Parts: sequence; structure tokens; C-alpha cells
Amino acid sequence: MSRWSKKFYTFFFLVSLAVAGVLSFYASSHPDGLEKVAEDKGFLDTAKDSAVSGSPLADYGVAGLDNERLSVGVSGVIGILVTAAVAFAVFAIAKKLKSGAKN
Repeated sequence: MSRWSKKFYTFFFLVSLAVAGVLSFYASSHPDGLEKVAEDKGFLDTAKDSAVSGSPLADYGVAGLDNERLSVGVSGVIGILVTAAVAFAVFAIAKKLKSGAKN
């Protein structure tokens, strides 16, 4: 990987962390399209909680953090870090498989 590529990926990783950690709190609080239609058509009350609704990262926040702004920000940063870790692992495995196929 070239030096420019590393700077490029590092820059956008840091931008992603900033967006997830700071700007995500300012996202719209209005319901999404599916929720809006369910509300308009009158069947929103029949919705059931997700099987993971009690998880530590449910509802775009971190359970146990009382500060809503901090809770949403930390949740966003955790999401970015987990996504980056999974992507890194997948690409590392793909690279290893590709180099193994050449031998």
C-alpha cells in the first residue's frame, strides 16, 4: 500500500469517527419511512420488540450512559470500530487466500 493510500484511508477513518461520534447526535429524530407508514396506516402499535432490544447498543445508544449525547456518540464510534475490524479481517483473509492461490 502506498504512503498516499495510507493517508487517504486514515483521513477517511478519522472523518468517519468524527461523524459517528459527534454529528450522529444531530441526525433526524423523525421516524424512518417504514415506521412513518406504519404510523400513518395505524399498525405501529402491533410492532414487537427486536430480539436484541435489550442489548447494550439498542436504540442507537449505549446502555448505562445517562448523557444522551455521549451515549449516541460512543455507540457510533463503537459501530465504526467494529465495522473497520470486520472489514480489515475480511480483506486480510482475502489477501492471504489470493497470495496462497498464486503459490
